[in-house]
Amino acid sequence: MSQVKNIQLTLWACLLGMVFGFAQKRNSPGDVFFFQYEYQKAVDAYEKQLSKGVLTKKQFLNLADAYFEVDNFEKASKTYMEIFGKDSLMDAHHYNKMLRSLSQNPNTEGTTEFLAKVSSSFPKELMENMEFNKQLLKNGSQENQLEYDIFNLNGNSPQTDFAPSFYDSKLLFSSGRQVNKKLRYEPGNEGYFHIYESNIQPTGLVASVQLFKSLKDTDYHEATPFYSSKLNSVFYVLSNTENGELAFDSNGKNALAIAKQVIGGSYQLLLKDLSTSFYYPFYDDASGKLYFLADFEDSYGGTDIYYVYTNNGQVMSAPINLGPRINSPGNEVAPYIFENSLYFASDVFYGLGGMDIYKSNIEDDGFGTPINLGEPINTEFDDFGMIIRNDGDGLLGYFASNRKGGKGKDDIYGFKVDEKPGLKTITFKGTVVNQSGSSKTVPNVEIGLWDMNGTVLAKTTSDENGEYRLEIPYESELVLDASKERYSRYIKKFVQDELDALQNTTFDIPVSLYDDLVEEREGQKVVKLDDFYFNTGSTQLNDGIKQELAKVVDFVKAFPDAQLRIETYTDSRGGSSTNFKLTQARSDAIKKYLVESGVPATTILYSIGYGEDKILNNCTNGVFCLETLHKKNQRSLVVVLNDNVLFD
Repeated sequence: MSQVKNIQLTLWACLLGMVFGFAQKRNSPGDVFFFQYEYQKAVDAYEKQLSKGVLTKKQFLNLADAYFEVDNFEKASKTYMEIFGKDSLMDAHHYNKMLRSLSQNPNTEGTTEFLAKVSSSFPKELMENMEFNKQLLKNGSQENQLEYDIFNLNGNSPQTDFAPSFYDSKLLFSSGRQVNKKLRYEPGNEGYFHIYESNIQPTGLVASVQLFKSLKDTDYHEATPFYSSKLNSVFYVLSNTENGELAFDSNGKNALAIAKQVIGGSYQLLLKDLSTSFYYPFYDDASGKLYFLADFEDSYGGTDIYYVYTNNGQVMSAPINLGPRINSPGNEVAPYIFENSLYFASDVFYGLGGMDIYKSNIEDDGFGTPINLGEPINTEFDDFGMIIRNDGDGLLGYFASNRKGGKGKDDIYGFKVDEKPGLKTITFKGTVVNQSGSSKTVPNVEIGLWDMNGTVLAKTTSDENGEYRLEIPYESELVLDASKERYSRYIKKFVQDELDALQNTTFDIPVSLYDDLVEEREGQKVVKLDDFYFNTGSTQLNDGIKQELAKVVDFVKAFPDAQLRIETYTDSRGGSSTNFKLTQARSDAIKKYLVESGVPATTILYSIGYGEDKILNNCTNGVFCLETLHKKNQRSLVVVLNDNVLFD
């Protein structure tokens, strides 16, 4: 069994589920071993049962999971594929295992094909996260790579050591070293987890490792501590007990609860359910939120990260899921917030190996794209549980890993680094806004970010509310492009100062709907303008005319491929020849003003004066008409000549 699965049988079997009472009755030896997380024994028993008859659908899925847990990825992928081809029993969590199994095989085409089949079952955020991280890891982003000084802690043991937490000048952590020789935790082949403390030395190494005795005494699991300096309290998980003995629900399950212990003071259970386990508490002093893991029915796969609002640690709300930007079909663990970034680990299928550490920037309306920290923090093995703090001129942090070269099943590693781990990114988010007067926002707009070489960096489409979000590794210059059929195209170049100013803010994209800006008049499409009039006998543009012509300037900016003809008409009063000359001069004056205002001269193909040739009513020569009726014939039109082909 590989080290990748060793940690899953110690951390996951011990914390994520080795929570069933062993006296529970099962229908077959395979079931017994499977639900006791004895996966190789489960494989042997299920295969024996299969050779003699038929496994149930659930048992066949258990067999696939057991293959996965013992690193037999070839058989796991084949079994998952057979199940997928016959039945809909698999969920997103099993799809994640399937994809991870395929990724361990040389048949990468199979991975691609299976992902195409199941991608519709995944949230769009997951697929965006995948594309972002695939490109990120592929490119290596050497220009953003930090230099880490990583070291194995001298306080590690041959057993499982994980979940470090700062405790003033000390380090707390969880360990499977056996405390009570009479109580051995058989699935992990070591003791029940307990919390230890040690002194942090200037080098980052630890000394004086000893059992942490400030917690309520128990013989069973106490693990994943987090110390809140604001509350002077330790949050941690522990086995549910009654009268000092393990407590089970009606199905024989012993779940994990979250407790809070004030140092030198009171003890309180915060989250407890005999049928639901809670893991990895983290208390955010700034917000008062208590983060934790659970696998509730609304999870996106395995264990998800949730939070509750608290009043000084006292739970005050129902659990809230962090959503699909953070949670995946895999397992998310070990949340930790440092300088407005959320660090956590996930075994989602597109990582480097088993469990990888990610960073997500906290934004006003949620979380940014989780960014894989890459090597050397992450490896092909399991890496999880990062904590970090300022330490002199740099940063000091710790995490757990079962990478090669450790002292035990999984070890705690320390690291020093000059800057905050995780690549710097640029986030564009906001709303596509219709500025032409109809609906306020615009859905289904295609939005892209391009580098200065014309390479597409990221693409998305605005949602039904017109909202969009794009995040990419940092660039000093880029171009934003937004387009939709019959809407104006938005293109803008951003330089470094503008990009820096955008962070943690929204950027709304203004567009205009063509059909809001034109109308049908006199059998042709014209730019929509309010009626305007020249002074009698004048060719001078007054303020009212200039105000309307500004709409034409905006129209051309929105639709630069439009081709225009300016038409000017007058009423029947005055001589015919004079009226022709007057309207021609007025059309020329309009063209001259538009060109001076930025409209390309090539856009205006014609400027024509029609005099009194096209009277719209009965106010012809010699006919008495009211002034208002004569006014109807005094008009100027800006005709869109290529309306019928503009969007071909």
